[in-house]
Amino acid sequence: MNIDLLRRLCETPGVPGHEDRVRDLIISEIEPLFDEVRVDPMGSLLCRRDARKASKDPKKIMLLCHMDEIGFLVSHITDKGFIYVQPVGGFDARNLFSRRVLVSTDDGDLKGVMNPGGRPVHIATPEERKKVPEVSEFIIDMGLGEATKDHVKVGDMVTMDEPLIEIGDKIVSKALDNRVACWLGIEAIRALGDSKHACEIHVAFTCQEEVGLRGARTAAFSIKPDIGIGIDTTLSCDTPGVPEQDRTTEQGKGFGLHVKDSSFIADRALVAEIEAIAIKQKIPHQRTMLRAGGQDGAAAQQAAAGARAVGIVVGTRYIHTVTEMIHRSDLEAARDILAAYLKKA
Repeated sequence: MNIDLLRRLCETPGVPGHEDRVRDLIISEIEPLFDEVRVDPMGSLLCRRDARKASKDPKKIMLLCHMDEIGFLVSHITDKGFIYVQPVGGFDARNLFSRRVLVSTDDGDLKGVMNPGGRPVHIATPEERKKVPEVSEFIIDMGLGEATKDHVKVGDMVTMDEPLIEIGDKIVSKALDNRVACWLGIEAIRALGDSKHACEIHVAFTCQEEVGLRGARTAAFSIKPDIGIGIDTTLSCDTPGVPEQDRTTEQGKGFGLHVKDSSFIADRALVAEIEAIAIKQKIPHQRTMLRAGGQDGAAAQQAAAGARAVGIVVGTRYIHTVTEMIHRSDLEAARDILAAYLKKA
């Protein structure tokens, strides 16, 4: 299992609109895997693998794997060098206290720390200690004082500064949402090997998903797939304090076959077809639904004249934090079902 690739993907900064470094890393990995690779005007990486079996009208199957992670863009720099940011993606401010960050500038990645403005615990009032600040109240301190403005510009990218680690059977990192999908988009095609698949495969490494499925919409309109598979993480709330009915997935029980969220309802026949392959090949899986949230499969479903769509997801604990956690076997199961489906499609 290529953990080194996942590590490099997760540790490479890339928030919505700033995915270029992730895209360059993917390009360096995929050259022998596809027959055409191009970058569209929005910055998504569109990769085509032609059918390996003669067919008059091969079915177009599109895998959608978004490259962006949640993060921030610099919005203001004070005269004393404190940086204010605006989020690009959804954050729970409770998870932002005392974080190390990278500020990506024209001079390279510079380190800083993120904390809320206001008085520290020693001198805070009881009411202040209970308050959870808004994201807009957090500041970044790079230790440069007035010289900060010489290095940092409004619009520069800010990401969390945390490495990928392996603990037990789990992988923990920031940006598993959705570098997991980027990994799967590469490794599932590698797993095809010399398979004589009859379908035309399109893998779209999309941009700006975390701010509204933007790259997936344009990519899907360009490709006009017959079938769209949104590849993503999903919730795994199999932890204390969450009712059983809200768990979404349980870690170690296989890939998630995503049936519904607030952006789309999967094609029932496609769900059944993938589930039948998983059962036959003994690939562990679980059906999943989300009350809220969306993913790129919805964009494929609604593009142009429409497409059949489904999601293949990996259950993730502590999502949208720097401690996102997946089970290795669930990631392997997602890779295996994608390769198995593409071989038969």
